[in-house]
Order: sequence, then structure tokens, then C-alpha cells
Amino acid sequence: MSTHEPPADRVSSPVPDGTDTPTRSAAVSGAVAVADTDAEAGRGDGSDAAPGDGREAGGGAGSGDGAVDLPAAGAGAGAGEGGREPAEGGRVEGGPADGDPAEEGNGGRVHRLAREVLLLVGICVGALLVVNAFVARPFVVPSGSMQNTLRPGDRLVVNRLAYTFGDRVQRGDVVVFDGTGSFLPYAAEPGAVRGTLAELGLLPTGNSVFVKRVIGVGGDRIACCGTDGRLRVNGVPLDETGYLAPDEAPSAVPFDVVVPPGKLWVMGDHRSASSDSRDHLGEPGGGTVPEKKVIGRAEWVVFPIGRWRSLDRPAAFSAIGGTSAHGNQG
Repeated sequence: MSTHEPPADRVSSPVPDGTDTPTRSAAVSGAVAVADTDAEAGRGDGSDAAPGDGREAGGGAGSGDGAVDLPAAGAGAGAGEGGREPAEGGRVEGGPADGDPAEEGNGGRVHRLAREVLLLVGICVGALLVVNAFVARPFVVPSGSMQNTLRPGDRLVVNRLAYTFGDRVQRGDVVVFDGTGSFLPYAAEPGAVRGTLAELGLLPTGNSVFVKRVIGVGGDRIACCGTDGRLRVNGVPLDETGYLAPDEAPSAVPFDVVVPPGKLWVMGDHRSASSDSRDHLGEPGGGTVPEKKVIGRAEWVVFPIGRWRSLDRPAAFSAIGGTSAHGNQG
């Protein structure tokens, strides 16, 4: 430790005549301040302290002009050993230690980031479930019954809102429906929990979901086939060349049906490879499908990319217009 008195702590007042100038500072240990109680301590201001003058032993503080304030205990030692004072818990200010808030802060930031990521994932999953259940839902075409409009492996997006706000299923629409009770007349309805999970897309729909084209709605009379080989809807011949598979006849099975109210008559575009309403004529429901079983209207083919397109209603159905089962305009 240097014995020279630092300039900042030197006494600025002049030293009285006959008094020796102090040659070194008072030394203070790192744990206890040692205050000299004899006359040497009293000469800090350049004069002798008279006994009983009210000065505390070694107390330069509070004495007359020129008194030197002694530093607090431990201050000199701390300054002499690098200028860093031990703090509570043995930690030195400015240095790392166990349980350092900076280190804890890093862990806290990681935890906050993890929570934010989990929250974002939860929001995305929730939004996806809502869209899947109420707005749009993807389906994969499993067979060739709708060729060439749809091919096996095509990915569809089904509009679940198509018939929600008062719109009804129309002739020519390609619809996805649950065939339980119609195409699968003896299949048991799924339980409430399983049905809800399937609606949300959390469970597979199984083999009860079909995709077909609507040929007739409630009240329509559909017959096959006339002398021209065409289907007739309410007595009006239907030109199906725009969507039937190449070289496909409208039907090899003759039929003449009136569709009950609230029901649909549906057929595949690849008639010779489609099990549709014609194949269920002798079963409960007569091959028709309840409108309430329609999941939605197929709107787009979104995959493969080369087949991306919308599924518009064929213009041929506009000729049927508002005709009734008797072929009259309704």
C-alpha cells in the first residue's frame, strides 16, 4: 500500500507554526477502522486537542477546521485491493456469480419465448379447426367414379358455407356428403363425440363420405333413357357431354324416379364405374340422399398443381331452370 497521502485527502488549511506536518495517512484495516486515541490523532488539524474538549478519540470528523474525515471501515482495504468491495453473499459488484440476475434473465427470456411459440401454435391450430369445421375442408378423391372431372388422388377444397345462408343445393353441383343411412342404409350413425371430432378433422371420416354430382333435387322427375339416349329431368333432355367421361353412356340401367322433398338424386360422371343413386333404388330412401347429409360443395381442385381449377356448375343444367316434376315451369 502506498504511504503517500493522496492529493484529494490532503488538508487544505495551513499548518500552525511549531507543529510537524503529518507524513502519512491514517491506515484503516479491511475489517476494523483503527483510530489513534493519543495526541497524534488530535494533530490531524495541526493543533493539540485539550482533554475534555468534547472530541471523540480519533474523531477527525466534527473537529475544527482542517479536520480529515476518516473513510468508513473497509473502504480503504476495498480500494487498496482492486477497488471492488465485497457485497452480500460474497458477490463482487460487476462480476458474475451463482444466481446472477443476468443469467436468470436469459433463462426467463427462453421460457417467455417458448410460451409465445406455444401460444402461436395453439392459435393456429384453433383457427385451423374452426375453418375446417365451419368454412372449408379438404378431401381426397378415393376412386375414379367422377372421371374425368375428378381423378383418384385429387385434393378438393369443399365449401362448407355454400348452403348455410339460405342457399339450396342445385342441379349440377358436385357435392361431398355422408352416405350413412342412404348409400350405407344399415350403417350405424357415429356417436356424438366421434361425430364432432370427425367434423373438426381430428378423426378420419372413414368410408362413409362420397363425392357425386347432383342430377335432381326434391320434386324432380328423372328418367333414363329416351330415344336419344339422354337423361330427362322433368321431361327436359340433359346434355351431359361437357362432363361425362369420354365414350360414356348416361346410364346402362333404366329408371324413372321422383325425388322426395329434401332429398337429392346423385350420379358419378364415370357412369359405368360409379356406384350411385341407381344402385340403391331398392334400399331405404330409394337411392336418394338427404340434403342435411351434404357436407359441402366441392369448389376447387388444389392438387396436383397441374389440375388446379374451380368446379363450376355446367351450363347444361340451366335449360332445366325452374321446371317441376311434370316438366312445367315452376
